Amino acid sequence: MLAHVSRPQTVLGDHKVATSEIADDIRTRHHDHARLRAFLRVIGNSGVRTRHFTRPLGSPTVSGSADIGERARVAFGDALTMAERAALSALAAAGLSADDIDAIVTTHTTSWAIPNLDTHLIDRLGLRPTVRRIALTTVACPGGTHALIRAAELVAAHPGSNVLVVGAEVLSAIYQHSDTSIESMIYKALFGDSAAATVVTSDRQGPGIVIEESFEYVLPDSIDRQRGRIGADGIHFDSTKKALSAANDVLPHIKNWFGPQRPDFAVLHPGSPRIISDTATALGLAPHDSRHATDTLADEGNLGGVSVLRVLERTYTDPPADAARGIVVAFGPGFATAALRCHWQA
Repeated sequence: MLAHVSRPQTVLGDHKVATSEIADDIRTRHHDHARLRAFLRVIGNSGVRTRHFTRPLGSPTVSGSADIGERARVAFGDALTMAERAALSALAAAGLSADDIDAIVTTHTTSWAIPNLDTHLIDRLGLRPTVRRIALTTVACPGGTHALIRAAELVAAHPGSNVLVVGAEVLSAIYQHSDTSIESMIYKALFGDSAAATVVTSDRQGPGIVIEESFEYVLPDSIDRQRGRIGADGIHFDSTKKALSAANDVLPHIKNWFGPQRPDFAVLHPGSPRIISDTATALGLAPHDSRHATDTLADEGNLGGVSVLRVLERTYTDPPADAARGIVVAFGPGFATAALRCHWQA
């Protein structure tokens, strides 16, 4: 399955929002809640300093009272705009034009749209009408890794192909003040908006990771740990306390698949400080080895399906040694895991 991945290109939402602003908003909206102090404490411990939203925090579709229709329209429009910018940057970085693309794989979860991101981008980017399409629409946080897996499979099936991978998420659309659980308050602080794109090909396009093998795993009897819920006011994201240990329940299976040797580098989903630290510890990695995930979480938050692509972009800026063996890991609703075994080619 050898597939080369060009350097991802990330586009962030236009509005930078500090964690202190999130805390102030929750303090204002829930000033009389019995657990307000606990809410503010977990928000302060979220590991996120800033995140970017496509709309200001006080907008109707973020902290306001927009209904599901308005939230979906705004979120999809903003996701498409960011996705187009990221895709154009990825094509330019890879030295390719729209005519060079043979397939497109997209991942987008945070709004409903028919047709979806893939079809819109064919039109926006001027891709050939014969390109193959895979649209991942409800994968959420593991979406970027799943998209790379599907792209590598396309390249293996059609050697010489150029596959455009695009992820876009407007997670501010699920910032819901009607959700008052401790988990919901954490998600208000964790999530940010972004898009990212890269090109996967069987031919080397420059320094980067080379995908060797993939791994997918759905933890049995775990659907309730993280899940989406649709209401009149839009999409909500729910989880249970068991979600905190879900990654640990999966990590033994990842270790068995990867093998006994410690990876030289890792691209980890920045789902939370605990997800990063637990995954790094299980793989025998030092805090320095997970710095790109930690920095992404601190500066931009959990970007959902875009997260791994953003962490990968940071890895290209500060790359491992030639031939270093690596792993890409992401977790999300299901409880589902997607991972890649890869190496760095300088």
